[in-house]
Amino acid sequence: MPKKQSKRYLAAAKAADLEASYTVAEAAGILGKFPAPKFDETVEVSANLGVDPKQSDQMVRGTVSLPNGSGKKIKVLVFTENAQAALDAGADFAGLNDMIDKINGGWMDFDIAVSTTSAMALVRKVARVLGPRGLMPNPKSGTVSDDIAETVKQVKAGRIEFKMDKTANVAIVVGKRSFSAQQLTENIDAALASLLKAQPESFRGKFIKSLTLSATMSPGIKIDIKPYSVATAAA
Repeated sequence: MPKKQSKRYLAAAKAADLEASYTVAEAAGILGKFPAPKFDETVEVSANLGVDPKQSDQMVRGTVSLPNGSGKKIKVLVFTENAQAALDAGADFAGLNDMIDKINGGWMDFDIAVSTTSAMALVRKVARVLGPRGLMPNPKSGTVSDDIAETVKQVKAGRIEFKMDKTANVAIVVGKRSFSAQQLTENIDAALASLLKAQPESFRGKFIKSLTLSATMSPGIKIDIKPYSVATAAA
């Protein structure tokens, strides 16, 4: 028996052919035609990658500075010996041993954690708590830095971290449903450029296998991967 589709899906299907593939600009425009819920949905671009997640040298992670921001108010925690300087720079929470104790006690009311280089020796004590949640500061993602003021500024302005999961999929937040099609297009282009740069040097083959754009409550819109295949073919 065929699966019964929701009213929202059927309404979206009238706006576009959900089996076809579109350019980024077309997909962003189509998303705006879908029926909207009563809240401002988060928009993500999702990619299925050709890498082997079991190989440690094929891990994919990185950051992207979205030109139009993420549309989300980001709560930033800074692990540092100089808490006041971090708070003055715009951090929502700052400290070191006191923050580590709070996290060990179950507190997780932040979106991104940043650390100074010297504080990392102590921050590693909560790696088992932060790591599985994708919140552990990491030099590769730009969240271990001694220029805390600039790092907090970038994160607040719309710098997004992304990391491949165990099934070789990666989802990158690219904005909110209230964004214009042009704003989403610019953010998606930036996100995909950063994803391509994150291709492991050891990987050989088709890096991006599929791309999909979706909002929290919307069906996925397929993005044509041809423009992104040329950059990976030589890998």
